[in-house]
Amino acid sequence: MEVGKMTVSINKAINTQEVAVKEKHARTCILGTHHEKGAQTFWSVVNRLPLSSNAVLCWKFCHVFHKLLRDGHPNVLKDSVRNKNELSDMSRMWGHLSEGYGQLCSIYLKLLRTKMEFHTKNPRFPGNLQMSDRQLDEAGENDVNNFFQLTVEMFDYLECELNLFQTVFSSLDMSRSVSVTAAGQCRLAPLIPVILDCSHLYDYTVKLLFKLHSCLPADTLQGHRDRFLEQFRKLKDLFYRSSNLQYFKRLIQIPQLPENPPNFLRASALSEHISPVVVIPAEASSPDSEPTADLVDMDPASQQSLFDNKFDDIFGSSFSNDPFNFNSQNGMNKDDKDRLIEQLYREISALKEELENFKAESHRLGVQLRGRISEREAELAEQLHLKQQALDESDFLRTELEELKKQREDTEKAQRSLTEIERRAQANEQRYTKLKEKYSELVQNHADLLRKTQEQAEVLETLKRELTASKQELQALQITVQSSLQSEAECSSRTAGLEQERDSLVTALAALQAELQHLKAARDSERESSSQRLETLQTQLGEKESREQALQQRLLDEQFAVLQCTVWEAEQMVQDSLNRLEDPTHISCTSSADYLLCRALAASDCIERLQGAHGTYLSNRADVSSLLPCVALFAHLISDTILQGSATAHMAPMDPADLLSETCKQCGSEALRYLGALKDEASLARADCTAVRNCLSRISTIGEELRPKGLDVEQDELGDLVDKEMAATSAAIETAAARIEDMLSKARAGDTGAKLEVNERILGSCTDLMQAIQVLVLASKDLQREIVEGGRGAASPKEFYARNSRWTEGLISASKAVGWGATVMVDAADLVVQGQGKFEELMVCSHEIAASTAQLVAASKVKADKDSANLARLQQASRGVNQATARVVASTKSAKSQIEEKDTMDFSSMTLTQIKRQEMDSQVRVLELENQLQRERQKLGELRKKHYKLAGVAEGWDEDAAE
Repeated sequence: MEVGKMTVSINKAINTQEVAVKEKHARTCILGTHHEKGAQTFWSVVNRLPLSSNAVLCWKFCHVFHKLLRDGHPNVLKDSVRNKNELSDMSRMWGHLSEGYGQLCSIYLKLLRTKMEFHTKNPRFPGNLQMSDRQLDEAGENDVNNFFQLTVEMFDYLECELNLFQTVFSSLDMSRSVSVTAAGQCRLAPLIPVILDCSHLYDYTVKLLFKLHSCLPADTLQGHRDRFLEQFRKLKDLFYRSSNLQYFKRLIQIPQLPENPPNFLRASALSEHISPVVVIPAEASSPDSEPTADLVDMDPASQQSLFDNKFDDIFGSSFSNDPFNFNSQNGMNKDDKDRLIEQLYREISALKEELENFKAESHRLGVQLRGRISEREAELAEQLHLKQQALDESDFLRTELEELKKQREDTEKAQRSLTEIERRAQANEQRYTKLKEKYSELVQNHADLLRKTQEQAEVLETLKRELTASKQELQALQITVQSSLQSEAECSSRTAGLEQERDSLVTALAALQAELQHLKAARDSERESSSQRLETLQTQLGEKESREQALQQRLLDEQFAVLQCTVWEAEQMVQDSLNRLEDPTHISCTSSADYLLCRALAASDCIERLQGAHGTYLSNRADVSSLLPCVALFAHLISDTILQGSATAHMAPMDPADLLSETCKQCGSEALRYLGALKDEASLARADCTAVRNCLSRISTIGEELRPKGLDVEQDELGDLVDKEMAATSAAIETAAARIEDMLSKARAGDTGAKLEVNERILGSCTDLMQAIQVLVLASKDLQREIVEGGRGAASPKEFYARNSRWTEGLISASKAVGWGATVMVDAADLVVQGQGKFEELMVCSHEIAASTAQLVAASKVKADKDSANLARLQQASRGVNQATARVVASTKSAKSQIEEKDTMDFSSMTLTQIKRQEMDSQVRVLELENQLQRERQKLGELRKKHYKLAGVAEGWDEDAAE
C-alpha cells in the first residue's frame, strides 16, 4: 500500500467535521499498519494535526487510534508508547473544558493511555483482547499473586471504559433521537470498540475471580467482589441502554448480562457463567459500509414519503404520466387501467407472500441457530463443570498424596532405624564369619603341621632302619663308623628341633581355640544385645504410636470442647435476644425496615460461610479454627436480626407486626435448635440450618413489604424542605412549651390542694420533656450541618440533600413526627389538667414522643462520624429525652393513683341487696368494657394498617416511586 494513499485516508478519517469516522477510511489505516508493520506513517501525519485546538478533531483521532490499537499491527503499540506523555498532557488540557467534546476527549485519552500501559505490562494480551482460557491461565504463570494483580489491572482498565461509556451517554439528549443526527453518531461511533473491550474484560474478570476464590479466603477478596459488583451494575445498565439505540442495531449485536451477578463463593457457579459475545454483522464490518438513514426509527409519514419516492423511481415521478391517475387523458381506457391495477396488486401480493416466506425461513433458521448455540453453550458449561470437578478431585488426591508421603517418611525413619540395627547385627555376623574362617584356617594349618610331623616320624623310622642297616654295615664295614656316628648326632638334633616346633604349634593352637571361644561368647553377647535393643526400639515405637493416637484423640476432644464452649456462648446470646423481646423496656425501641433487611442479608451470608466451615470441620476434626468465628458471627447476626425485627414491628401495622414478631421468635428457636445440634457429638454431622435460612427469608419478605415509599418532592426542593421541617419542629416545640407554662400559671391561680399538686407535677414533667426535646433538636441541627459540610465537597447543601434523598426523607419524616407528637401531648395534658382528659392518653403521647425522637436520632446519626462531638451531644440529648419521658409517665401514674385513692368507694353503709345489685352492675360494666376493649384493639389495628398504607398521602410520599 502506498504511503500517500494511507496519508489521504488518515486525513479523511480524522477531520473537523462532526460526523462519524467512515469505516472504509479506518480500515485503510489498519491495513496500512500491517503493510508497513508499524505506525510510523500514522504518527507522522497525526503529529502535524492541530489536536490541541479542535476537540472534534481530537475525538476522531482517539477513535481511529483505538481501532489501530485493537486491530492494527502489534508494532503499533511499540511505535505509540513514546507519545504516551503527549497524550497525558493533552488529556489534562481538554479536562479544563466542561462543555462540548472537551471532557469526552480528556476521558478518551486517559482510556487510551491505560490501554497502552495494560498491554505493555501484559504482552500476552493482544490488542483486541481475544484469548482462550488456556492463554488466560498462561498469562498468570500459575501464580496466585499474578492473577490477583492482573485482576486489579483489569478492574482499572474496565473502569476507564465505563467512564467513557457513561460520559458519552451523559452528553447526549436522550429525549430526542440522537442516533439519527450526524453529531450524535459522531459521539456514539467510538462506543463500538469500547463495547468489544468491555465484553472481554468482564468475561476475564469473572473467570479470574473464580480462580482466586479457589485459592484465597473469601474475606481477602471482599474488595474485589465489591468492585466487581459495582462495575457489573454499570455495565449491565449501559449494555441495555445501548441495545435500544437504533444506531447500533445494524452495526453491532450487544449482549445482555445476566439478571444477577455470579456467586463467587460457590465454585460450581462457574459452570453457569456464559461469556458475553458481541456479534458484528458482515455488512457492518465492510470497509465501505456507513450508517445510513435506514438506521433511523421513522414515523409513518416519513415511511410513506420514502415509499412514494421509491414508487416514483420505479414508475416515474410525473403526476401527469401516473397510470393511476384516472383523470388524465393518456389514451388508456378504464378497463386497461383496472387490469393494470389488478396485475400490480397480484404482483404485490406475490411479493408480500414471498417476503413472509423469507421472514419465516429466516426466523426458523435463527431459532435453529440459537438452539445450536444453546446446545454448544450447555456442552461448554458441562465441560467446564467436569473440569472443575476434576480439579477438585485432583486437589483432594493431592492432599491425600501429601498425607501418604508424610506417613511414608515416618515409616522410612523407623525402617532406617531397624536397618541400622540389622546392619550392625550383620556386621557382627560377618566378623564372626571371618573369625570362624580364620579358626578353620588355623585348624587346617595345624592338621598340615601334624601331617608333616607324621611324615618326619616315618622318615625317622626309615632312618632308624637305615641306621640299623648302617650299624650292620658298620659292623661289616668299620671304616664307615665315624661317619655313621656323625649322622646319628645330626638326626637326633633334627628330631629335637621337630619336637620343639610341635610343642609351639600345640601352644598356638590352644591360644587360637581360646580366642575362638572368646569370639563366640562376644558374638553371642552382641547378638543378644542387638536383639534386646531391637525389642526395646519396637516397644518404644509402639508406645510412641500409642501416645500419638492418645494426643490426637485429646486434640480432637479439646477442639470439640472449644466448639461446645463457643456454641454455648452463642446459645446464650440468641437466648438473651429472645428474652429481651419480652422485656417491657424494649417496647420503646424502634427500627427501620431497610436496616432490618440489611441485617437479615448479613445473617444469610453468614449462614453460607457457616455451612462451608461446618463441612470443613467434619472433614478434618483436628482443625476448628474456621468454624469458631463463623459460629460467633452467626449468633451475633441472628440476635441482631431478631432485635431489629422486633423493633421494626413496634412501628408497623398490627397484622404484619404480629407476623414479624412471631417469625423473629421462630428464627431464634430454630437457631437454638441448630446450635444445640452442633454442641452434641451424636448430631454434629446432621446439623442443618436450612430452617434458620427460611426464617430469615420470611423476615426479609416482611421487611420488603414494610419498606416506606419515597417522598414525591422535587430533588431541588429537598434541602429547603429539610430546613422548613426542622424550623417547623422547633416552632411547634416552643409553642408547646409556652402553652404548658400558660397552663401551669392558670393551674396555680385557680387550683388548690391535691389538684394543684397533681397538675404541677404533670405540667412540670411535661415542661422538662419539652426542654429536653429542644436540646435534642438543636443537637440534631448541629450534627446535620456537620454531616452536610463534611460530605458535600464542592456541591451545595441542596445538591447534597438531593444526592442523599433517602436520608433526607428520613430527616423530614422524623422532624414531622416530633413536632406532631409535642402538639398532641400538650393537648392531652391540657385536657388532663382540666379534668376532661385521660391519664392513659398522656402516657401514650409520651411514648409516641420517645419513639419519634428516637427516629430523629437514628436519621441524624446514620451518616455521622462515630468520633464526632456533635454526635456525642446528640446521644446525650437523646438519653435526656428518654429520662424526661420516663418522668412524665411516672408523674402521670402517680397522679392517677392519687386520684383513684380519693375515689375509693365506701361499702360500709350498704345492705346485702345493694351490694348484690352493685356487683351485678359491675359485672355488666366489666363485660361492656371487655367488648369495648376488643373493638378498640381491632380499631387500633385497622388504624395502624390504614395509617401505614396512607402514609404517603399524609406525608407527601409517592407510592409508585419504588416501582
